[in-house]
Amino acid sequence: MRFQFLALALPAVGIASSMAVCVVSVPKATAQIPFVPQLQAPSSISNDSDNRVVSGWIYLDGRRLFQIAATRTNFPERSEDIQKKLEKIGQNYFQSPAKTPVKVDVRKVNELPVIYVNGQYLMTVTSEDAGLRQVDISTSANQVAESLQEDLQQAKQERQIQSLIDQGKIAGGIGLAMIVMSWGVYSWQRRTQKDLEKSIASQPQRELFNYPKPADQAITTQLNQRQQQHLQEAKRRLFQLSQAGIWGGGSFFILGLFPYTRGFQVAILTAAQFPVRLGVVCLATYVAIRLTYALIDRFASTLISSGAFLTPESSARLQLRVSTFSGVTKSITTAIWVGVGFLIALVSLGIDIVPLLAGASLVGVALSLASQNLIKDAINGFLIILEDQYALGDVINVGDVGGLVENLNLRMTQLRDSEGRLITIPNSEIKVVANLSSRWSRADLTIPIAYQADTEEALNLIATIADKMNQEMQWQRQILEPPQVLGIDQFGDRGLIIRVWIKTQPLKQWDVARELRRRLKVALDEAGISISVPQQAIWVNDDQLLNFPSNGKAN
Repeated sequence: MRFQFLALALPAVGIASSMAVCVVSVPKATAQIPFVPQLQAPSSISNDSDNRVVSGWIYLDGRRLFQIAATRTNFPERSEDIQKKLEKIGQNYFQSPAKTPVKVDVRKVNELPVIYVNGQYLMTVTSEDAGLRQVDISTSANQVAESLQEDLQQAKQERQIQSLIDQGKIAGGIGLAMIVMSWGVYSWQRRTQKDLEKSIASQPQRELFNYPKPADQAITTQLNQRQQQHLQEAKRRLFQLSQAGIWGGGSFFILGLFPYTRGFQVAILTAAQFPVRLGVVCLATYVAIRLTYALIDRFASTLISSGAFLTPESSARLQLRVSTFSGVTKSITTAIWVGVGFLIALVSLGIDIVPLLAGASLVGVALSLASQNLIKDAINGFLIILEDQYALGDVINVGDVGGLVENLNLRMTQLRDSEGRLITIPNSEIKVVANLSSRWSRADLTIPIAYQADTEEALNLIATIADKMNQEMQWQRQILEPPQVLGIDQFGDRGLIIRVWIKTQPLKQWDVARELRRRLKVALDEAGISISVPQQAIWVNDDQLLNFPSNGKAN
């Protein structure tokens, strides 16, 4: 099991690292990773509304060349104009002979440096451009010219046949590596699936065919099965993410090898950067939730299997409570992970969450005042679970309703009554609760016999039938103590009422009572002791009989 968690932890660390790369804003850098364009939205360097200065990058073959700056209203037009002129200059230069040099000149026009490439006008360097580099205008123009000359020569070199052949070899190697890695991930997935099938096949036959087993073994087996399900689901998602990362990342890298396809790389990155970030955050949150579920089930099963903090009296009750604690803990951790994932998603979208968190505290205060009933529900639900008033699987009565507890969380309790109706009760409305299955139960039987029957014979017969039932193997597990025949409880209109108490396992009192009634009916009939029915005696005086009206007239 430790190796399973280690195998899951390593991909999870990789996902966390990719999330950190996606959502953490990186300061401006002068260098860039080859073949991976670094896109940046126009950034503000002034605080005015319409006249504020924004900056952006000029690209060639999907690579950043240099930054320009302009006012917010003029920046789009200037950026588009320089980009178009650079593309036209590049096309003319790329169509020239291979050894043709590129000539970048910086000229003075109206006291401003102007950049020409091979005699074609490209742009005028402004004070705003120089402000980005924190140098004077002339130095800024020279820096742009040097960058242009190097990048244009490199771009032309990349378009040579030999360079394209070399890049094609690299692309082929990357494609082969993608196939090998994808096959390796697929083989690993198949191997883990086969190991799981073997572990299921090697389980004891009693577990496979649901034969009766002790309570602690049953709940441990159930928790282990849940843990395996959560681990398998997390593995499946991680395998899917690995396959998507291999093929998507490899294809994206191949697009960046060639100058003709690098533009598609930029377009894909521009269009998919936010969806990819959100997808990674959502998938990582889902995997984290599944792993947390597996850890919770693992902890619960380990606690039960080890017997820590348990006594024979409390062990059986803990088996029933563990599913309640597990469900409530999972719901709380789910809410926490979803909240963390939501905040990370906002950060990945470039939203500053500090003001949001400050505002959320004020909203939380307002909501707490407006939702006092929900707070009462949560507090009462926490006390119900902490004090073990009832748990999942208990049968309880709350006021005029009752039934089996099917769902229990901090806000509400859901019961299923004998007619199959699902009853939802807010925890704050539960003031008095009667638990019919906490630790042990009791079958309370009232047996009516006729007044004319032999009382001692009836009591002895009932005690004999109850003791005989208690000695049978089928009922020994359900009956905790020898049955108690309390004697004649009352004189009723149905006859003599004999009361019998039988202490049973939780929720087994009804099965035991039904079986004992069946056996008593057969035994009482064989002994000739009749079970009384409601009866009423009417006494009539002779005078009243003589004066009884006949044909509607008195004599």
